[in-house]
Amino acid sequence: MCTVCGCGEATVVHEHHAHDHHHHHYHGESLDYGGGLAGVHVPGLSQERIVKIERDILSKNDAYAAANRRAFARQGIFALNFVSSPGSGKTSLLVRTIKDLAGRVAISVIEGDQQTSNDAERIRATGAPALQINTGKGCHLDAHMVGHALETLKPAANSALFIENVGNLVCPAAFDLGEAHKVVVLSVTEGEDKPLKYPDMFAASDVMLLNKSDLLPHIDFDVAACMWNALRVNPKLEIFTVSARSGEGLPEFYAWIEASAARRIGAAA
Repeated sequence: MCTVCGCGEATVVHEHHAHDHHHHHYHGESLDYGGGLAGVHVPGLSQERIVKIERDILSKNDAYAAANRRAFARQGIFALNFVSSPGSGKTSLLVRTIKDLAGRVAISVIEGDQQTSNDAERIRATGAPALQINTGKGCHLDAHMVGHALETLKPAANSALFIENVGNLVCPAAFDLGEAHKVVVLSVTEGEDKPLKYPDMFAASDVMLLNKSDLLPHIDFDVAACMWNALRVNPKLEIFTVSARSGEGLPEFYAWIEASAARRIGAAA
């Protein structure tokens, strides 16, 4: 949560007290700092104070997310929130998707990074409208940022909006942006156990794209084990094995986008 990374608006509060050794739990060869009431440890803050801060931050965010969701519904906009760790290939996937769906689905993009507009420039090169949000030290997009971005980007009615979140498998899991679905991108170079290491993100997502499948002949990666781990965390997760380079699996993902977008547009009609 943002009470750990420092990007939350309320995290400047400090409460001085003696070290509380109940903040962590010892399990064999590991220290578990996620076992307390808040599920997180922040030096100088009690577990009760952390819970209050988290609730305040997320309550404000949820109100903005609800406003975004209403705006999407009015205009028939199908919004997807793409999340992953850095280097998973999110931007390459979006670039390929926009090119392949040209003439079939109108797509605009909100790009989230801490700095630079490099990814937005890659998106604009496809001809799709894109707006960059730089979060500075912040490690995720929030619904308020996205709401302001919508005012500037002005996505077309009856279209798709792709939100590429900051590369991070932790904080973006907790922040609803008003999207229809979170889509978590996991590359085959990251390890089969990623869903178990970062369960909140996989639990919050509706779709998982297992990317860079073209590398499978060259690496030691167990696809079945990865999928099993992901489904242990979220049995309802829809999984597509894809490659932005070769195009493998993308037609199935595109069919899902088109069907889902059609339902959203139909509901707004």
